[in-house]
Amino acid sequence: MAKLNFQRIGATGTARAGSAAERVLEDLRSRIISLDLPPGTALLRNELAERYGVSQTPIRDSLKRLEQEGLVWIYPQSRTLVTKIDIPQIHEAHFLRVAVEVEVTRRLALGDANEAIARAGSVLRMQEAIKSETGQIRMFQELDESFHQALYEGVGQGSIYEMIRSRSGHLNRMRRLDPPDAAKIDYILKGHHAILDAIVAKDPDAAAQAVRDHLSRTVLGLEGQRERYRDYFS
Repeated sequence: MAKLNFQRIGATGTARAGSAAERVLEDLRSRIISLDLPPGTALLRNELAERYGVSQTPIRDSLKRLEQEGLVWIYPQSRTLVTKIDIPQIHEAHFLRVAVEVEVTRRLALGDANEAIARAGSVLRMQEAIKSETGQIRMFQELDESFHQALYEGVGQGSIYEMIRSRSGHLNRMRRLDPPDAAKIDYILKGHHAILDAIVAKDPDAAAQAVRDHLSRTVLGLEGQRERYRDYFS
């Protein structure tokens, strides 16, 4: 069973319980998805409360949210464990994301997308700037998500992006098992350029196809990942 590894994030005396729960939730979710807390890790409420410098209430609320997202399993009056990666949920999240993102990019290509193009373009330039820096892999991955988020927000659907994000924990953990090498980074960047170029050209069919091509690689290595990391999958 994995050992917890946290850095303390203390709460201010005036912070509301809700804000404390959000901070704990975001940090725990990030650590689970990045596999800093791998499948099977035990999350003890007393230890979490001490490490985060908060009461039991934000811890309880955060763990309930993570259970709803399928990232932890709460055994009443016993313990809480980080769940194993679930393959059906990977396919479900991937199907949902492709279906929605195709529509997002089609709408951008058919409408006034100047703001979304500018924001996504800025993110893409930052990705290009750090693509060769091996110490910036996690930043590159975060910018990857920011690129797609900018597209959703460009059609006023930022809340749908957050909903998909909350349903994609298993998919994102599987992606973290395969950190991007130079070839994968080039593939990601070419995909982002293709999506953005199609939106700029106001070609909805090309934009939709660029999204399908870009996201198709996400699940191609799933079986190989399951073979290499058997203990991580259910």
